[in-house]
Amino acid sequence: MIQNYKELDVWKRAVALITELYRITSRFPDSERFGLVAQIRRAATSIAANIAEGWGRGSTKEYIQVLTIARGSTTELETHLIVARNLNFIRVEEFDRVLRDVEDIAKMLNRLITSLRNRRGES
Repeated sequence: MIQNYKELDVWKRAVALITELYRITSRFPDSERFGLVAQIRRAATSIAANIAEGWGRGSTKEYIQVLTIARGSTTELETHLIVARNLNFIRVEEFDRVLRDVEDIAKMLNRLITSLRNRRGES
């Protein structure tokens, strides 16, 4: 049984994604430091942070609510990455890799939310 949010695979994957995106965005133009760089980093960090916050909320209902916010951050992040790719700030192979990671994390969040809802008897 998992004793801590840091044991969750989805949290580990989200933290790894943050680390990768910090590396990638460090090469963006300086003019994007307060634009796309900040937005990408904030959205990515929000995913892992909300997983952790939800764990500490104390109720399954609140945990599910915060996990849905994390899931929303995956679609926000995806949008920022598409814009960065369209502007040629990110290489195609990096874009494809991180987009797959974002999609995988979103699926993992969906499964976790579904599992928690089923445990509570929700549909």
